[in-house]
Amino acid sequence: MEIMLSIVLGTLFGYALQRIGAADPDKIIGMLRLSDLHLMKAILAGIGISSVLLFTGVLSGLLETVHFDVKAMYWGVIIGGLLLGIGWAIAGYCPGTGVAAAGCGRLDGLYFIIGGLVGAGLCTLIYAYIQDSWLFHKVLGGNTALVATGKASALMQADWGLAAVWLGLVMLLFARLLPTRTDKGLNAVQGR
Repeated sequence: MEIMLSIVLGTLFGYALQRIGAADPDKIIGMLRLSDLHLMKAILAGIGISSVLLFTGVLSGLLETVHFDVKAMYWGVIIGGLLLGIGWAIAGYCPGTGVAAAGCGRLDGLYFIIGGLVGAGLCTLIYAYIQDSWLFHKVLGGNTALVATGKASALMQADWGLAAVWLGLVMLLFARLLPTRTDKGLNAVQGR
């Protein structure tokens, strides 16, 4: 049953990505160049809605925080994040949008997925050799959060929960006020 739920939810998510233009690398690159902000508006609205619903559910007692976890922070995560960002800017895809693009029949999306699988396979092969290296040394105590304790439960306390709801509302407002297109984009930033 769980696999069917995963397939249905994944399909719905892929459909939503395709509908907002996230399966089109030109739209993603337009967002990164600050010339087409439609996708940025959709992302901000999605984060805002999710934050408001999640933390309202937690504060009201409808959702339990037992499955919430603050992920470990170490140097490999920072370097991996930088590599992901560079790859996203070059290819116009992140892992989720690449799968959605492949599902729409785009060959470049399929090539992106194959490249990601090859990279993950290579990482798996060399993991035994790098697991004791500086890449896995913790940064800021290992678990970073908005609170000094570094525990997920502290994020769910009333003060932080209310702050997250307000931050979600601010993101929704920002998404509403952000223009869809800019005439200048990155060219204005670069002085062209």
